[in-house]
Amino acid sequence: MLPENLLETHQEATSLKAHGAVLLPETTSAIAPCPYFALENPATQAILTASKDHPIQLHYAFPQSPTEDDDGNTVLHQPPPLAAFRLIKKETEAYLPIASIIWPAPGTHFIAGTANRIAIFDVSRSDAINPEPLFSIATIPSTRHISKGNGVGMRGTVSALASQVRESGDAGLVAAGTWSRCLGLYDLQRAGSCVATWGIAGAADEAKVGGKGVIQTIWSPCGRYLVVNERKSSGLLVYDLRGTNQLLAHLTGRNGDTNQRLSCDVFPGTNAAGGFEVWAGTKDGSVVVWEGVGNHDGPVVPSWDWKAHESAVGGAAMHMSGSVVATCSGAWEILEEGHSSDSDDSDDSYDSDSYSSSSSSSNSSTSVVNTKKSRSPFVVKDTSLKVWGIGMGSGPEMDRPVLDDDNALLP
Repeated sequence: MLPENLLETHQEATSLKAHGAVLLPETTSAIAPCPYFALENPATQAILTASKDHPIQLHYAFPQSPTEDDDGNTVLHQPPPLAAFRLIKKETEAYLPIASIIWPAPGTHFIAGTANRIAIFDVSRSDAINPEPLFSIATIPSTRHISKGNGVGMRGTVSALASQVRESGDAGLVAAGTWSRCLGLYDLQRAGSCVATWGIAGAADEAKVGGKGVIQTIWSPCGRYLVVNERKSSGLLVYDLRGTNQLLAHLTGRNGDTNQRLSCDVFPGTNAAGGFEVWAGTKDGSVVVWEGVGNHDGPVVPSWDWKAHESAVGGAAMHMSGSVVATCSGAWEILEEGHSSDSDDSDDSYDSDSYSSSSSSSNSSTSVVNTKKSRSPFVVKDTSLKVWGIGMGSGPEMDRPVLDDDNALLP
């Protein structure tokens, strides 16, 4: 919870502590908060989580705080899920792996993406009544054909979902992206069918930004443009979806050559610059900002940037007021045999989808952790969450965060 005096002058960063913690049975692959989440209304404080080999679960975000028993041991109070929703393969009855979830307004339904399929659930009904999807859409005609759809549709795991918000305020098209570098537009509110699909590999190669699979799709605040974010990419693709779904521009100058998820956020542009803003984290710990996106075609260079962390910035999120931005860092590097813990020779980082650990750094200094999945230890650096105040003067003032949490877990 952010303090009320967040934007007042501070001599040093204020400590930020977690307001709640939810224990999950397995590593989480996707999380979606309630679209009308509000701290003043406990009934809205819910989140959807997807874990391996488990149904999608609806949790209360702030369970009871830990207590101590008579022996001084810490007791965690984890209530059961509020609801559970199943997405299974009928032939084997195994849970399908959920790679993406969105819970758009007005909050009666949520959408989940898995391999070659998008499923829509009715969250307003109890799981005891209907835990199955309300309906689902196959992204390719058939998974049994030798050519897997024969080039029709959008083949691959649906790794990114984003819901368009129209000027009227209601939900519009859903943009989906896959690890196989395909994009698709789906009208789930009215027709319940696919509108268009296309590949982005050619556009990325022409823009010379690279890419190894879509990790995020995000609509502009006006709902006219779609920003596409990929792994191991040095830029972001911007599509104008009012016409022929052609690439409008590409945002350059982001160091994103890593397997780790480096997400971005959008914000309405100022009257002077027009368009909209894009805020994105980089591999080297910086946050890059592009202004006036949508006003120009071709390459768009960053407007400004600042050094936020000492490791990869996995998330950057703007507050609706435009005065506060939150950044989260966390990465590890695999050590080769004979390397010391302070070595910086390794330049490849991995996200939590590929590796897991029960340990995290207790401060921003370097620590070495051994895993069961890898014989080599890895270095954990700067796992922290920071909240920054944006200056109201002639330029941004990002010299010091107003909130800092050096005990943040790996993203």
